[in-house]
Amino acid sequence: MNRNILLQVEQVVHFHKACRQLHVLCLRNRACRLQTALLQHRYLSARKEKEQKKQTLPVIKLKQKKEVVEVWNNMTVGRLAKAMDRDVDDIFEALLYTAQNVNSLKPSSALSEEAIKEVVQKCGRRFLFVGQKKTEKVRENLNAVKRPPADPSVLVPRHPVVTIMGHVDHGKTTLLDQLRKTQVAAMEAGGITQHIGAFSVHLSSGNRITFLDTPGHAAFSAIRERGANVTDIVILVVAADDGVMKQTVESIKHAKNANVPIILAINKCDKPEADPERVKRELLSHDIVCEEFGGDIQSINISALKGENLQALSEAIVTLAEVMELKADPAGLVEGTVIECRTDKGKGPVTTAIVQRGTLRKGAVLVAGRAWGKVRLMFDENNTMLSEVGPSMPVEIVGWKDLPSAGDEILEVESEQRAREVVDWRTDVEEEERIQKDLEVISAKQHEHREAHRKTLDTFYGMNWKQKNSALYKTSRHLIPQRTSERITDDNPTVPLIVKGDVDGSVEAILNVIDTYDAEEECELNLVHFGIGDISESDIVLAETFNGSVYGFNVNANKTVQQLAAKKNIPIKLHKIIYHLVEDLKEELNSKLTPITEEIVKGEASVLALFDVTVGKKVTQVAGCRVQKGALEKKLKFKLKRNNNVIWTGCLSSLKHHKNDVQSVKMGVECGLNLDDDDIEVKVGDEIICFEERTISRKTSWDPGF
Repeated sequence: MNRNILLQVEQVVHFHKACRQLHVLCLRNRACRLQTALLQHRYLSARKEKEQKKQTLPVIKLKQKKEVVEVWNNMTVGRLAKAMDRDVDDIFEALLYTAQNVNSLKPSSALSEEAIKEVVQKCGRRFLFVGQKKTEKVRENLNAVKRPPADPSVLVPRHPVVTIMGHVDHGKTTLLDQLRKTQVAAMEAGGITQHIGAFSVHLSSGNRITFLDTPGHAAFSAIRERGANVTDIVILVVAADDGVMKQTVESIKHAKNANVPIILAINKCDKPEADPERVKRELLSHDIVCEEFGGDIQSINISALKGENLQALSEAIVTLAEVMELKADPAGLVEGTVIECRTDKGKGPVTTAIVQRGTLRKGAVLVAGRAWGKVRLMFDENNTMLSEVGPSMPVEIVGWKDLPSAGDEILEVESEQRAREVVDWRTDVEEEERIQKDLEVISAKQHEHREAHRKTLDTFYGMNWKQKNSALYKTSRHLIPQRTSERITDDNPTVPLIVKGDVDGSVEAILNVIDTYDAEEECELNLVHFGIGDISESDIVLAETFNGSVYGFNVNANKTVQQLAAKKNIPIKLHKIIYHLVEDLKEELNSKLTPITEEIVKGEASVLALFDVTVGKKVTQVAGCRVQKGALEKKLKFKLKRNNNVIWTGCLSSLKHHKNDVQSVKMGVECGLNLDDDDIEVKVGDEIICFEERTISRKTSWDPGF
């Protein structure tokens, strides 16, 4: 029994041991699992952190390559902007940081190689110099040209175009008045024609003639030349009392250059001093040989004022026109020439033209120079509306988009799109020609600079580096920018002016006169702006900007413009006669010139003796003199000359005669005088000269030729 109990106790003990061992094993397994789980957790946490770090690291981008821009020499600002795909203003902004003068540049201005490089680099790109872009194709010639000559079988007779030419005031417009039975001359300012006029005249014989009346004044040479180039016959008007004058010779030259036949009309034969034979003899020296002397020039003596012998002149014109067999093609596209152009307030740009081929009708699309238009209205010289105009007919055309220039060739085109193409093509061609001229000037300047630099380097031959640097500094010292206090202002006066005229020919004549200005060293003449039409507010604002004057020829300025000009103190100078305008311009130039101070000698005296005179406690030197010429006046200025050299200029402190103070001393009288400068020592034999200073206004040396 005891043994059984012991066995049971032993079994219980073994069971307890086994339980403890199992418990220990369970704890170990649990610790291992926990440790494994912990290790896994740590591993996963570390991995997650690494992944998060990878995600938060900055992305390293590859360095972008700069875009390459293909450029070439003499590239314009506009083309450089197009090549870089940037706005033109961006290019100008980049040019501000270069040595280029941006104020003188335009989108069509060519740039130097250095400027192109700097602009591309400042825009963050790389440049690659190539030849002219291979991708650019040679542009098709889109210009409008005249049609080939018409078949003689389709030509029909036309009436002649006759130009009246001659010297000013020889009676050209009066002659035309008698033929037209009008009073044009009476309405003209100053009695002289100042722009070309086109008129159609019906003669009593039933014939019709188109007359062009050209100015005879010296300033209108270009208008006379234009009249000769569009005419069939030239009537050379010469006054029987004046004879051959300067513009007479010029008119002969224009007619010969245009290969146009001449009819001589000797006017003012009703005057007592008239001598037609003398006129014919004078013309022989200019190769104008009348029929009386064996030549082929018809000569008719007339009196335009009284209307004498005008029938003979008309018959001579008609006869010569029949001999010339004048014909034209009335069909097809229109061809003509602009005689004059102006800006009308109600009509806009208006041109006076001569139709030379075809028939002009409303709705026709015309091109003239760099302007185009669609004919809206047509008028004759009497302001009568026309529906169509044939060859040799003068016409006033309304409907231009822009104002063409006088003398431009008029061509009709098929459509408005074609007209734009022609104008764009002509504009581009003119721009390229201008750029080419600018490049030639730039090339010449660069060559001149290189030659000057080479000569400068030649002078450094044989010097060491110190001597070279010193010499280079001395030669280029004038190029170093001066301080503001050291800058010398340009004292040369300037006259800025704005010119406005009624028609293109008048403005052209004024500009031709201004082109003759050759006194820039005295006063600069700066033409700021010129145009056609009445003076506007923008002209006044522009004149204020440049501190200039506005000159108007046969134009007006409304009340608003005049009030604005008065407020801004801008002078408006309106004229009806061209030589009055030129005289006014010369007066303004004269007013800008610095007056000249002239010395007029009033008397001369010689020093005969010197005396020391005590005045109070001061001893002063008195020169005893005798007046040799004129008189000495104390209030004037004096000079002290010794051996023909002026050693003092100033005034007298005293002038005495026999101890009496006097204001003047006449010739032959002795006197004593004291200079106002005690430091000047007077010696016996010196000359005392009394003189008066007068201010004289200067006049410009410019001679406009009339």
